[in-house]
Parts: sequence; C-alpha cells; structure tokens
Amino acid sequence: MNLQPKSANPDLDRQWSQVQGMLRAEFGDTTYRTWLAPLQLSGLEGDRVLLAVPTRFLRDWIAAHYADRIRALWHRLNPAVAGVALIVASATTGPPSANAPAVLRASPAPAAAPAGAPPGGEVALGDGDIGAPLDPRCTFESFVVGPPNQLACAAARRVAELAAPSFNPLFVYGGVGLGKTHLMHAIAWQIRRQNPGRKVVYLSAEKFMYQFIRALRFKDTMSFKELFRSADVLMVDDVQFIGGKGSTQEEFFHTFNTLVDRGRQIVVSADRSPTELTGLEERIRSRLGWGLVVDIHPTTFELRLDILRRKAAALAHQAAVPDEVLRFLAERITANVRELEGALNRVTAQATLVGRAITLAIAQETLQDLLRAHERRITIEDIQKRVAEHYGLRMADMLSARRARAVARPRQVAMYLTKQLTPRSLPEIGRKFGGRDHTTVMHAIRRIEELRALDPVLNDDIETLRRAFTG
Repeated sequence: MNLQPKSANPDLDRQWSQVQGMLRAEFGDTTYRTWLAPLQLSGLEGDRVLLAVPTRFLRDWIAAHYADRIRALWHRLNPAVAGVALIVASATTGPPSANAPAVLRASPAPAAAPAGAPPGGEVALGDGDIGAPLDPRCTFESFVVGPPNQLACAAARRVAELAAPSFNPLFVYGGVGLGKTHLMHAIAWQIRRQNPGRKVVYLSAEKFMYQFIRALRFKDTMSFKELFRSADVLMVDDVQFIGGKGSTQEEFFHTFNTLVDRGRQIVVSADRSPTELTGLEERIRSRLGWGLVVDIHPTTFELRLDILRRKAAALAHQAAVPDEVLRFLAERITANVRELEGALNRVTAQATLVGRAITLAIAQETLQDLLRAHERRITIEDIQKRVAEHYGLRMADMLSARRARAVARPRQVAMYLTKQLTPRSLPEIGRKFGGRDHTTVMHAIRRIEELRALDPVLNDDIETLRRAFTG
C-alpha cells in the first residue's frame, strides 16, 4: 500500500479539516466526540482517502453508520475522491498497518425531526446510533398523566431533572403499550435540553445483547465496556429479553455495578416487576430492585378519553372527531394506548380519504374487524371464571345473591373488568351476573375505581387479572 503522509499533501489536510467541521456541525458535538473525533487522516491511495481508527469495533461502527455522509462530504469538496477507507491503527503501535481496511459503505442519513420536535431531531447513544433513536414525539409534554401512570411519570421527571441520582436504578414496568418507552424517551429529551453535555445511552436490551455479541466476535470487548461504562445515564428498555442469555447477563451485571459505583443514573423498563422476571439471575433481579420500582397500571376510561382528546386535537387539521366517537373508542379499545391511537388514526384516515365527516357509524364500520376480534378474545364467562379462580370462589358465587364481602368484592371486580374488557352494555353485564340491575353494575364499577386508588393489593389483583386477558 503506497500511502502519502499527511504533510506531503496540504490540500488533503485542508479538506479533512473542512470535512471534520461539517461532521461536527451536522451531527453535534456529543456525537462527534463519541464516534468521529478518533478518526485520523492517514493518507491517500489512488482515489480513496485513508482514515485511521484505534479499534476494530470503532472501525466497523463508523463504517456501518457514518459511511455515506463522510464520502459524500469529501466528494463535494474534491470530486476526485471516490471513496474513503478505514484502517485500524493504535496510538501505541506507530503508523497504521495495511490490516483489512474497511471501505465505507452507504448508510442512510438520519431522518429529520418533525416540526416542533426537540432540538436535534432523533438521537441515540451520545446522539449517535448505537442505541434506538429517540422519538421526538415522546416528551413529558406529550405524555397524558392519569392515576394509572402518575407515580411513574413523577419518578421519571425526578430522574430527568436531577444531576445526581436520588434513586438508582429507576425500574418502570407495565403491560404492552402503556407508556414505558414514552417515559424513557422523555427522560432522555429532558436531560438533553437541560444538560446537553451529559452522555445518555438509550437502547433496548436486545440491542445491548447484539452489541455485546458483536464486540465478542471482533474481540474488542474493551471498546464495548468503555462505551457503556462511560455513560452518565444508561437506559435499557425491555430488560426481560436478556433472560437466559448468560454472557450478556454477566456483562450487564458488571456494567450496572460500575455505573452505580460511579454515581451514574440507570433507568430500566420491563413488562413485569423485578421479582417476576424469569430467566434472570437472582443477583440481577436483586440489583434491579435496589432503587425505585414503579408500575404503570392499565388505563382507565377517563385516561383513555384524555389521550384520545389530545390526539384528536393534533389531528384537527385533517378532520373533526366528535366527542361521542372518542367516548366510543375509549370504551371499546381497552387493550393498550398504541391500539387506541391506531384506531383513531384509522377512523380519521378513512373519513378523510372518502371525504366524509366522522360519525359513530363510520367509526363502527371502519373498526369492525378490530371490534370483532376484541369480542372474540374475551367473554363475560371467561372473566367470571378467571376472577373466581383468583379469589378461590366457585363460578356460582359470581351469579349468587350472597352479599358477604369475600364474595361481593370479587363479583364487583369481575363486573369492572367486564366493562373494561368487553363491549357489553351495563344491562347486558347485569343480566350475566345473576339478573342484576344496570345500576348495580354501575355502582360496582365506580366502587372499584375508587378502591384502586386506595388499596394497592386490590389494584395489583386487577392488574394481574387484566394481564391474563390482554397479555
């Protein structure tokens, strides 16, 4: 390989300085320092510029994620440059060697953030790409707060606003589509606003495992450790996915301990509490429960309606959504917020495309497949049977006239869940519970809603029962 030294080509040096400036301006200081600053101009080989990096891990990452942009910027300055190649050269081993240069390949440029998004658009680890991109729509301002998620939201805000951890880790758990990921993105955005210099790492547990396996494959685990253990805030989503993965759990365990010892904040989410996570080592479950453990409960009708009203306001430029339609959706789509918002999007799109005003009839017609599937999924008998089993009662107790609290309270829970999980009307529910009047069902629903806020044991019972049906 015939390399031209830097000093022998002042024009190349000048072009590299200009490319560096453009990269810093485009990707931001944090991304530049994390990923691009280690690049060193090595020379020129034919129509390819050669850049040196200190590790194979960094070489492969830059080649995969910043390839096309570096080549395009340099080609704009000098059309004679057709490509850029990376070679590994440690600062302690002298000049770069000819060890399998990695030719930069095309990679799509980062997507622009929507109008009104937090400054900087999508970001990931150190504003780079090692983790999952942050959704500009997922901020604290866009998170609808209600009794089911109030504690989790308050804890997330505290983590985002304080430089030193007040509880470590913050562990957030709940069912699918209830807002765990939204809160994690919101934490990252808030930290980015308040202190852009803090290094925030957000990624899924699956991505953490992938990066670790990749580092093992390329025998570059030291770079992997440095990247994650230098974080000021580490956020790992869906940690249950590392269950059963021995080597990944080992690395996660040591990363966790190192960051806690250094006073760095850790935020973790999962679909269940630390004690219920199967496949995780006991020492990891124990450490996940060290700090504050908060759960996001299934949504109530009022919270679902608030979410829909805010979403409808954002879609008002497309079509006006009557409140009766929003109430209908809040009553019938109870599984999770994603499904709820998706239903509203479908109704709005349908009405807009055919040029009709949104009505209850259009909503029912548009969502008939979703509503039918929901009906097939859960029946009143299923709920009665499950609740009876949970409380150690007989199925007949659900229908009986017995008013003893040990029977009446589970019966009220079953009525409440029936209203939440099925499209049945109050009179229909009353008939299925021993021919009771609809006012009795209404009283049961209101009573359980009141008790959920006061009785954590009852609230946990209801959450457990709901998850049995909604997954």
